[in-house]
Amino acid sequence: MIRQAAPADAEAIVAIYNHYIATSIATFEEEAVDAGEMRARMAAVDAAGLPWLVAEREGTLLGYAYATRWRGRPAYRFSCEITVYLASDALGKGIGTALYGALFPRLEAQGLHLVIGGIALPNEASVALHERFGMTKTAHFHEVGFKFGQWVDVAFWERRLSGGAP
Repeated sequence: MIRQAAPADAEAIVAIYNHYIATSIATFEEEAVDAGEMRARMAAVDAAGLPWLVAEREGTLLGYAYATRWRGRPAYRFSCEITVYLASDALGKGIGTALYGALFPRLEAQGLHLVIGGIALPNEASVALHERFGMTKTAHFHEVGFKFGQWVDVAFWERRLSGGAP
């Protein structure tokens, strides 16, 4: 089941996200996040009028996806950046596809014009997911991040939606 996230989901979201902080280059955060911080992030997404979705099965949160404004300046108001994270035992089961399958129509219905996804590389599964949704690679920054004693590249994918300015 895909639904809008609620503040009560923060603990489960933190459990998923902190796994990636501790074990992966998927996020450049290096310190674990607590539920209060996650609720604040969720509230900021909600205040921006953007969706934060969760996937759950039998009461267990399997993953989440959300959008944030691309940048703060008014001219960027029709662009957003998307993010998806899955529980480690939910990988490869179509959960990311289900989340993005619900997220993209919501973004289009809200009048957004451009969706951007940043991916720390290598990450073949994330690249495949973004390309499955019609996103194309548009930028590649070499050695822009440093985590776990290694330099990490980040690339960006984009997709135009039909919404946006008249």
